[in-house]
Amino acid sequence: MMGKYLIAMTSITYAMKAKSLLNDSRIYCEIQRTPENIGSGCGYSLRIHDEPDKIIALLDGFNIPHKDAYEYK
Repeated sequence: MMGKYLIAMTSITYAMKAKSLLNDSRIYCEIQRTPENIGSGCGYSLRIHDEPDKIIALLDGFNIPHKDAYEYK
């Protein structure tokens, strides 16, 4: 069973680019405000349902900077 995860982004611009890339790759994601209890960053994260390692590898392959991934409940 897949969980929900957040990938903290470095800027809203990169969050928007990442969302476009993932949606074009048929991977559903949404941009949302990063909860205060999760690390620093620009204040925006990608909410995903796929394994974060797969998404992070895709972002890295397209040189889209990001922060850590967090399990989200």
